[in-house]
Amino acid sequence: MRGKIIATGIALLALAVGWSNIGARAEPLKIRGAWVAPLANLSSVWLQKKDLAVHFGQSYVFEPVRYAGTPPMITAIANNELEIGNLAFSTLPIAIENAGMDDIRVISDDFQDGVLGYVSNDFQVLTDGPIKKIEDLKGKVVATNSAGAGVDVAMRAMLRKHGLEANRDYTIIEAPFPGMKSMLMEKKVDLIPAVLPFMLDPELKKNAHSLFDMKAAIGRSQFVMWSARKPFIDAHRAALVDFLEDSLRILHWYLDPKNHEAAAEIASQLTKQPPERFGWIFTKDDYYRDSNLMPDLDALQKNVDMTRDLGFARASFDVKAHSDLSLIQEAAKRLK
Repeated sequence: MRGKIIATGIALLALAVGWSNIGARAEPLKIRGAWVAPLANLSSVWLQKKDLAVHFGQSYVFEPVRYAGTPPMITAIANNELEIGNLAFSTLPIAIENAGMDDIRVISDDFQDGVLGYVSNDFQVLTDGPIKKIEDLKGKVVATNSAGAGVDVAMRAMLRKHGLEANRDYTIIEAPFPGMKSMLMEKKVDLIPAVLPFMLDPELKKNAHSLFDMKAAIGRSQFVMWSARKPFIDAHRAALVDFLEDSLRILHWYLDPKNHEAAAEIASQLTKQPPERFGWIFTKDDYYRDSNLMPDLDALQKNVDMTRDLGFARASFDVKAHSDLSLIQEAAKRLK
């Protein structure tokens, strides 16, 4: 009898341990993903269509986190405060070469700039102001969202082409994208970067115009992409593929013209602006997004080399060696 009691106790203990392990294995992976510009970055509108995310709450949960620019994401990734960075072409080399995070890998596209037929980021001045050509910015003040960010590097590259160097010939101050219009209107700065959706503000369009755009400055760019560290990828590959599969499903919904009105309603709710202002969203009047979230690594290589040439990164590197596109490729195959 005593033996049976002991055997039963061992069996119950084993069962309890088994249930405990199942519970531990079932805990979904927390993925924090960065974004900067509302609507432009997929992460900013991801949760609004999480009903399409079949793996959400099962293998992972997704938490979008907003940043003023891509440079602060480097610190967040280093401190394990962020699993997926929305790094720009300019901040990827800063993270790898300057911050020593050689294990960062590009895993997917977010959006690209300078693609024929699509929108390019703009750099605007007051229509009735003194700036008529780029050389007129000598001795002036220009705005950027964050030093080393994609629009910042593009702006510096264009001004360098016209003989102007930062701090020597003009002053740069930082400001968040939502505050750019008021700074220009109040004449606190002479040039601002205008990105979607802020470049379409009716008051800005009435009082300002484009001096040049990002395509003219640097050509086609892999502007931002999702990036994660290799140890995180290796430890959680299955959950990441699930997340990317759901992200593709959500992106396809937004890109489908039949969902355009519903997408505009989502944009309206997020920005507190009338839905009729969002006829451009997820069309050719928007940024280019690869429908399979595949980044343009050839463009990215040129962008990274330029970031080095401008002095932001200590060196360049082979972007293909710092990319792992197998996850997004596997995710895309599931939807075929």
